[in-house]
Order: sequence, then C-alpha cells, then structure tokens
Amino acid sequence: MKIAIPMEQGGLCPHFGHCQAFAIYTVEDGKIVKEETVDPPAHEPGSHPAFLHKLGCNVVIAGGMGVKAQELMNANGIKVIVGAPILPLRELVESYIQGKLESGENRCDH
Repeated sequence: MKIAIPMEQGGLCPHFGHCQAFAIYTVEDGKIVKEETVDPPAHEPGSHPAFLHKLGCNVVIAGGMGVKAQELMNANGIKVIVGAPILPLRELVESYIQGKLESGENRCDH
C-alpha cells in the first residue's frame, strides 16, 4: 500500500491542490517500510489524482480536498481521508494503518 499526504512547510497542507510536495509512505505488513518526498505536477484540474495514481498510491490523507478531486481520486481507485488533524505525518500514517484515522471536517470550501 502507498499512502500520499500533501505537504506544506514539512507538515500537512490544509488544501490538497496547493501543496508544495507529497510525502509518500510505502506500507507492507502493517509497517512503514519506505518514506519519500516527491514534487507535485503543476496544479491543473485532474493533475494531482492522475499523478498519484501513476505513483501507485492507494490512499490520500488530506486536510481539505475539493469534491471534483475526491471524485477523480475515487475513479482512480484511491481512497481519500479528508479533514485529517494537524499531526506529524508519520503519526497520521500510523493511525491510518491501525484503523484509527477517519475522515473529519473537510477544510476545503470547493
């Protein structure tokens, strides 16, 4: 499983489409086995979901994400968790792996 988290200044970016980078966590047998940071493509409609799909991501943990982006994620087979709390990124991933992270209030207004 690969989990992507949009980043801004090293932490969770409140708006998916405006992130500076993505933290990508590879998870095997319930453990994080690899962590990397990748630069996103230019922000255009549909660019980020397609990019993450090409990277093999199965899950995105975000603070906020527009409805269209969520639809595109789902169409690409990527599960979306929105409204994630402001926590260290690794802690968000570990909470997700343990089944403790659920969608909260979406911090995106479109």
